[in-house]
Amino acid sequence: MFTATKNKALLTTTTGALPRPSWYTANLRGMPLSHGFSQHAYREQHFDCLACHVAAQHRAGIDIMVDGDARLDDDVAGRSWVSYATERMQGIGAPRVERPPASFMADKGPGDLMWEVIEASMTPPVEGKIGETTLELDRAYKAIAPMTDRPVKIGSISAQILALMLTDEHYKDRHALLMDMSKALNREYHALADAGAPLLQVEEPAIHQIINDPSLKPEKWVAAFNVEVAGLRKKCEVWCHTCWGSPAAQRIAKVQSYAKALPYFNELDIDVLTVEGASNGGIDLENFGKMISKNKKIALGVISHRTLQVERPEEVADLVRRALKYIEPERLILTSDCGFGRQSMSRMHAFYKMVSLVRGANIVRKELGLEETYIPATDPKLSMVPLA
Repeated sequence: MFTATKNKALLTTTTGALPRPSWYTANLRGMPLSHGFSQHAYREQHFDCLACHVAAQHRAGIDIMVDGDARLDDDVAGRSWVSYATERMQGIGAPRVERPPASFMADKGPGDLMWEVIEASMTPPVEGKIGETTLELDRAYKAIAPMTDRPVKIGSISAQILALMLTDEHYKDRHALLMDMSKALNREYHALADAGAPLLQVEEPAIHQIINDPSLKPEKWVAAFNVEVAGLRKKCEVWCHTCWGSPAAQRIAKVQSYAKALPYFNELDIDVLTVEGASNGGIDLENFGKMISKNKKIALGVISHRTLQVERPEEVADLVRRALKYIEPERLILTSDCGFGRQSMSRMHAFYKMVSLVRGANIVRKELGLEETYIPATDPKLSMVPLA
């Protein structure tokens, strides 16, 4: 059900993670978010962080806000994107240093950045049946929603990535584990939707990453994802984020085309599919337009999270024009390839990338006769530096 993006063209947003302020030193360390909000230091720093994120997005002219994943702990390379869920899910044990080797680590070893990322991941085992969860995404939404009159998108890791990463010592059946996790997270998403969230984002169905593994059937992963989001489109707009890796801004997969996975993505019970477009030069633009049904929108990454170079607005506009050859303006949303957090860049870099995103969007909006978005950061009357 389209809510925030209904009848609107070329809206802008980001994937979700934003760089954490250096003064935000409080962490939950496994506590429920509600417990953190009961502690003065954590509550103050969390809410102040949200206020900073909201202010930065408003200054940049972003249409759909994110909370920057402010609830996640300040861990190495975004480890807390995973651990926030595993620490709050019944059936998951204590984290361990050891973890099974990932296929993308085959050519890596000591001296590689990703080796250190994996070394610090401390992935826990599945020790019992997946039970109750305490992600409290509804509280995360209620914390930021009063700070802005623009729609806010809350995102969370999918059951699919968790099922791939965790050591299964209980089910001995990855698909059975996946289904139980999908049902557990579905309850969390419904609580978020019932809290009034206009849209939510489920991050990383693993279909494009397992598509070449003959032992994993993509049809089963599609079915599991649809269990994870079952019933949600009656309540809010459902987004599904996909990319090719983000820890420490690193790409973890060699294959950069979505082509093989798109027929399966098209079967997902979602409103919006988010995809990379900046880091891979837009190689799948035609595929997105032809292989994804018209009843779904495409949130195209036009800003990279893997480089500190701030894209010029003209570069963004060029990629948008190329996308519009295959995707209608009302079906196209402009975003970042992935989040700007996870130790990828400074707050200043993230801010100016958002500004460039909206500036590029405005170039194309003007060409199409659409209303341009006001960007306070570019208003010469508000510049602190006198113009010559």
